[in-house]
Amino acid sequence: MEDGSVATRATRAEYAPVRILVPFAASSVPVVRQRLKQWMTERGSSREHIEDARVIVSELVANAIRHARPLPDGNILITWCADDLELEVTVTDGGGPTRPRKVNAHSSALAGRGITIIETLALSWWAEQTRARSTVHARLPMA
Repeated sequence: MEDGSVATRATRAEYAPVRILVPFAASSVPVVRQRLKQWMTERGSSREHIEDARVIVSELVANAIRHARPLPDGNILITWCADDLELEVTVTDGGGPTRPRKVNAHSSALAGRGITIIETLALSWWAEQTRARSTVHARLPMA
């Protein structure tokens, strides 16, 4: 700058992380979907990004219930955190006999397409596993 002042880069707003414990039951899926929708709506996310996030969290929670065990307290832990650009959603369960992975299920298959759907909608996804826990993360656009 000609006047000697220093240009500063605007920082992205960061939102407080959300942490929800829900029962290890299929009935938890719509509860989590609604909470995430409300949270994203309050922060001005687009309808498209909200719907993508709802599909992703639904798949993550459903996969935990279908393929894993609950945490020792009988629940699943769902968290999300975001800045203005990206949202990271995580689902933690009590682990299971297999690692979350993409399978090549036919488009008409009734099961096996969850990770493919997540991979299509998310910017990235990954899983972490210990003997007692499994956590699957997905990052997606926030705006």
